[in-house]
Amino acid sequence: MSPHVLIIVQNLPVPLDRRVWLECQALIARGYRVSVICPKGPGDPARQLIDGVYIYKYKPAPEARGILGFIWEFAYSWVRTAWLSLAVRRRARFDIMQACNPPDIYWLLALLWRPWGVKFIFDHHDLNPELFISRFGSPTSIGQKVQYKGLRWLERRTFRAAHKITSTNESYKAVAVRRGDRRPEDVTVVRSGPDTQQMRPIYPAAPRPVDGINLAYLGIMGPQDGVDQALLVIDELVNKRGRTQITATMLGFGDCLEALKQQSSELGLDAYVTFTGRVDRVEIAEYLSRADIGLCPDLKTPLNDLSTMNKTMEYMSYGLPAVSFDLAETRVSGADTVQYVPSGDIGAFADAVEKLIDDSDLRITLGKKARARVATELDWRPQAEAYVAVFDELSGFSKPGPAVPPSDATPLKDPQGRTYVDLDDAHEFERYLRERRAP
Repeated sequence: MSPHVLIIVQNLPVPLDRRVWLECQALIARGYRVSVICPKGPGDPARQLIDGVYIYKYKPAPEARGILGFIWEFAYSWVRTAWLSLAVRRRARFDIMQACNPPDIYWLLALLWRPWGVKFIFDHHDLNPELFISRFGSPTSIGQKVQYKGLRWLERRTFRAAHKITSTNESYKAVAVRRGDRRPEDVTVVRSGPDTQQMRPIYPAAPRPVDGINLAYLGIMGPQDGVDQALLVIDELVNKRGRTQITATMLGFGDCLEALKQQSSELGLDAYVTFTGRVDRVEIAEYLSRADIGLCPDLKTPLNDLSTMNKTMEYMSYGLPAVSFDLAETRVSGADTVQYVPSGDIGAFADAVEKLIDDSDLRITLGKKARARVATELDWRPQAEAYVAVFDELSGFSKPGPAVPPSDATPLKDPQGRTYVDLDDAHEFERYLRERRAP
């Protein structure tokens, strides 16, 4: 019988977590059996079977506030996950456990299952010590120092407990080798590239006004994500420079969502800014297909500078030019398809957006280059092969065939019946990038 993999996620439900869902699909395609434990999203059932993946869900802990809140959240989630791992085991023995951070707490569960022959893969999504510094600054008080040292200890225990580590980029791999004291051959870089055969422009059902420009932000809305900076840029453009043809769609959710809505109202931007809340892949395709410019407002912090921003590659998939504060790993992803400005410089960010507004030819050029780069150099398919190879090495199992089955033909419509833009028709693709609507 083929090996059974248990994947643990705490910070997002599955299949909403795009990276984890692509990982699940890659394992299934190569013959593995897959189960997932994760928190529930709104309206989610406790058990789901989706595309061959068994998903076990628990009610998430209340939003954490303060150190005691985070301790409670971690303890609650750990206990619920451990209990559900028994339920998974009752259904079918699992051979490999993969834990995705944040947080770095599931190494202990991996050790508890080790006597039963379960091997542990750590899917390294975040740098939690850097996240702490990015949110709260360098620790100064005794309490902060204790918290920071605790995060470093948990991270080290996770690195050391893992048989293998998959990191999202070379910067994260370097941390795993240096702070985790791991051999480079134990750490495999698996970038979170999109499946660009699935993630590509459609003709939007509700295009923006002909004479308008739509800005888009996609991602989590936490203190470290800089969405407040995006609102300051929009304020600069609309209220100070008179760019009233602008609208902005802010896609996502997080700890700061309500505060950001309040900030938008205080800046007088409610007529220009729309907050969608949580969105799925269907909604993302609609919103990004009708947008003109993507926003990457993440400030240069110890975390952000070393992190791969999924939003950057998702914008690129939809042929969106983007403006970003200058971050090391964003340059790796975006290369010359993104406009970079100094971190925190609202005026320079607004200047770059304004330049794209006024120069449709530049938007088209960058949109074409972005789509070409993400499809040829950042696509998930080669990453999926590297990812599954880690499991093959640990399990000794190997089934011939690609981790992402190729499509025999490019479909004309998506599963919802929406028409894809013909990316092979250069004239039509250019027209679409200029107008962001159907012919």
